[in-house]
Amino acid sequence: MSNVVNLFSDTQTLPTRAMREAIAAAEVGDEQRLEDPTVNALQERVAGTLGMEAALFLPSGTMCNEIALRLHLRPGGDEVLLDRTAHPVNFEAGGPAAISGAMVRTLDGEGGVFDAGQLAEAIRPSGDRYAPRSRLVSIEQTTNIGGGRVWPIETIRSVLSVARSHDLRAHLDGARLMNAVVATGVCAADYASGFDTAWIDFTKGLGAPVGACLAGSHELIDEAWRYKQMLGGAMRQAGIVAAAGLYALDHHVERLAIDHEHARLLAEEIFRLPGIELDLAAVETNIVICRVPDAHALATGLERRGVLVGALDARRLRMVTHLDVDRTGIERAIDAFRAEASALKRPA
Repeated sequence: MSNVVNLFSDTQTLPTRAMREAIAAAEVGDEQRLEDPTVNALQERVAGTLGMEAALFLPSGTMCNEIALRLHLRPGGDEVLLDRTAHPVNFEAGGPAAISGAMVRTLDGEGGVFDAGQLAEAIRPSGDRYAPRSRLVSIEQTTNIGGGRVWPIETIRSVLSVARSHDLRAHLDGARLMNAVVATGVCAADYASGFDTAWIDFTKGLGAPVGACLAGSHELIDEAWRYKQMLGGAMRQAGIVAAAGLYALDHHVERLAIDHEHARLLAEEIFRLPGIELDLAAVETNIVICRVPDAHALATGLERRGVLVGALDARRLRMVTHLDVDRTGIERAIDAFRAEASALKRPA
């Protein structure tokens, strides 16, 4: 696979040699009994980074989302409000309904970013026994299917202001939070400020093989431990994988700027090709989404040329840059797009 340019997702990264060495050297213990020093160090690091009281190491970001929703919602008609492209809506196997018994109300944001007015309009009237109870708002930083868009800090604060005025709790899905930090210079704690729960993923652009950390108050994280146990997430000597998360935070955050540069270069070059529709202004981090006449056919053609991309639907392709794709790989991807462009025609 070394000759393949894998732009399918930043989840495709492999641990670097130095990260593997950190994994091999990790000091470990029973994390369920709070005796794994590496897990404890990672949890403390993430809590501090997000400005929260405590954090919990979990196997995946999906588990972070689902445990957070369960912390905030109760079966019996509670409702979470989030963008229609958000991960819990599309990629968590109906988890909000199955695990939290929750209603899901979706908002139609721009590139996955909705505003305070949209939220205010969607919140159910208090005391209406006929309607679900609006209980939680969740945002995704950066947006995934929205195209790697960064939620502006001002928009976040205005959304949180509306949420608090209606006694809603707030959750920050931080799968690519560090991409937003690097793109804007706004620190992670500022982005997380005002949220009840927030998390960081280590397996996307940060390049670790496993894991994410959910953060919140001591009370919420104590309760999160219960749901971690319930869902089978106790990992015992988990310092082996937590070491990768610590290494990633130390060595792979600032380099996300390179991925952003590569995404921009890719977008600018394929934008010039016939048959490809692409909003250059929407390419803010490491995700590029374009529209083509036949996404599946183009993805297949690119794969034959050694470039892997994702077809979101019949018309849209998604490309995600990461640490395993260097400048040469991006140039190979551009050449592959150029070679396939002769078979494309611009849609009417």
